[in-house]
Amino acid sequence: MRAVKSRNTGPELAVRSLLRLFGYPGYRIHRKDLPGNPDIAFIGRKKAIFVHGCFWHGHTCKHGSVMPKSNRPYWLQKIERNKTRDKASAASLGELGWSVLTVWECELKDGERIGRKLIRFLRR
Repeated sequence: MRAVKSRNTGPELAVRSLLRLFGYPGYRIHRKDLPGNPDIAFIGRKKAIFVHGCFWHGHTCKHGSVMPKSNRPYWLQKIERNKTRDKASAASLGELGWSVLTVWECELKDGERIGRKLIRFLRR
């Protein structure tokens, strides 16, 4: 597991690339002063974006619902902890007046759809 990156992952870089393409370059990454250390934060707009891997964060898609056959109790507990932590981070940011968007790894396959989702989130 040491080889699994938590920062600057492929999906995260793809989202950041889309944001620059759409003219939203003024973001900060991995802000430790914010709950949950959002992957992307627009400080002035108070908007945070988390880019989650489907497996690691227990998404309901086909990739997120696959469970390893070995050491199953460990993985179930780990993914459940991740989901609990994600909810707590989003709630804490909401209490501070921030809007939160979660982008799932599987959503990046449809570039147009994720592009519309990002723009809609940043414009409201």
